[in-house]
Amino acid sequence: MNLQGKTLVVTGASSGIGSEVARLARFHGARVIGMDRNDPMVSLDGFVTVDMADPGSIQAAVNELPSRIDALVNCAGVSGMADPDLVARINYLGLRHLTEALVPHLKGGAVVNVASILGVEWPRRLDAHKALAATADFDSGAAWLKVNPVPPETCYQYFKEALIVWTKLRGYALFMQHDIRMNAVAPGPVMTPILGEFVQMLGEERVAADAARIKRPAIPDEIAPPVLFLCSDAARWVTGINLPVDGGIDAMYT
Repeated sequence: MNLQGKTLVVTGASSGIGSEVARLARFHGARVIGMDRNDPMVSLDGFVTVDMADPGSIQAAVNELPSRIDALVNCAGVSGMADPDLVARINYLGLRHLTEALVPHLKGGAVVNVASILGVEWPRRLDAHKALAATADFDSGAAWLKVNPVPPETCYQYFKEALIVWTKLRGYALFMQHDIRMNAVAPGPVMTPILGEFVQMLGEERVAADAARIKRPAIPDEIAPPVLFLCSDAARWVTGINLPVDGGIDAMYT
């Protein structure tokens, strides 16, 4: 995998999957600029502090980024134990806002969104996800959600579903109009600092049932290589997909 000479921007670069993506990208020759609320724990070529729940903070961060970016990796996110409004703002609205703001920087580049295997039921709510995807910007998306509230107990799954649908819809348009490839990866459980929150969110009964049918949770360095493949020129004809990286969980429910 050759990323030599490429500039990657990685959100959520201070921990978990984002940190491992940043580390591995630099190993493969990329210049990596991290974005996060917290200070990074790995070596980077640049770092920009950002609050992904705040469109003003996002725009200020965009102003600090170079005019040419080869790939954006959207790893930043919070678990379903957070306030539902915060889940919406960070896991969907802020991610979308940043991506759209960087379209002029990404001509011919790539975007990879970290979704989740918990978004697998997106076809059941396709019309709602299309309606949210059609909103013009952060504020109009937030206004739509006030009129169409999401139950707090399923908000994490809902916005991962919405992210998958937006990746497909917008990914097609970005490729046709700007030669930008946008894809998603859908991890299963991963050994990150917020894994315990996911266990609490899903409940012990669900976790125990799933644990008996999977090998184990992933570690971040099992998620990072597929992410970086989608950033690389080797994936130059791959766009609008959602790639499960889950140790077979998607296949288990077929």
